[in-house]
Amino acid sequence: MKKQLPVFVLLGASVLWGLSWLPLKGINAMGIEGIVLIFIVYGILSLFFAPLLLRQFRHYKRHLKAMFLIALFGGGASLAFTYALINGEVIRVMVLFYLLPLWGVFGGKFFLHESIDKWRYLGAALAIIGAFVILGGFEVFDSPLAWIDLIALLSGLLFTMNNLVFRSAQEVKVSAKIGAMFYGTFMLSALLLLAGVEKFPEFITPQAWSGLFFYALAWLLLANLGSQWGVTHMEAGRSSIIIIMELLTAVVSAILINDEIVNVHEYLGGILIISAAFIEALRTKDEEIPNKTIL
Repeated sequence: MKKQLPVFVLLGASVLWGLSWLPLKGINAMGIEGIVLIFIVYGILSLFFAPLLLRQFRHYKRHLKAMFLIALFGGGASLAFTYALINGEVIRVMVLFYLLPLWGVFGGKFFLHESIDKWRYLGAALAIIGAFVILGGFEVFDSPLAWIDLIALLSGLLFTMNNLVFRSAQEVKVSAKIGAMFYGTFMLSALLLLAGVEKFPEFITPQAWSGLFFYALAWLLLANLGSQWGVTHMEAGRSSIIIIMELLTAVVSAILINDEIVNVHEYLGGILIISAAFIEALRTKDEEIPNKTIL
């Protein structure tokens, strides 16, 4: 049971991520634009983590390269994913994000030298096929990719790279790595605001502030802690398949809340994705963390 704890923690965090479009779009409807929303939310998280990070300053100094890469990849992934989810169609953004789980499998193999067996290849294949089937296969690309689609794709790539760095930097404390990711997202969004990509609103309602604090300190904090702790305690290929449960959660919640009709291909795609997740969740092989590093 103890060996399976990271699996269940990661599954729970994936459900939170899959439902994150609800508070994000709700806060956005109150007049808070995407980058501004991200800047405030991750600013709140950065302030929350500041005392802990100050106490770990010496720890940071010994791992500057890992911290920089996590701030860049993890911060960029959070920024791109959140922005795409706020401004794009939920199902389309999530599917484009999850067209990239194979990068986690092959990245784990070639960068971290993890072993990939036939079950993992099967799980990766089912996950990819399920993502395509949910939107009707290759019909998803009948229309040209919009800029928001490219941002969704970029978020998946950056997320995969961040997972590999998390996995590789085993000597770095998880809290330090999560803090670096929060500060990376905050700083990247601040740079975009300074560049004039969006303007900060003149007034934010108390209701909007309540939503921002709730999303930052309850929803987002738990989702990040769960997902990053989970990916740190299992292979990159395995975690990249399990977290695809986010896609299923987002699709089902979007369909139910918007009262949409579920088609046969959507049911089939969901079954494929669930199958991929459970192939990984039910595997009991004792896997050791590789000693080699990409840092």
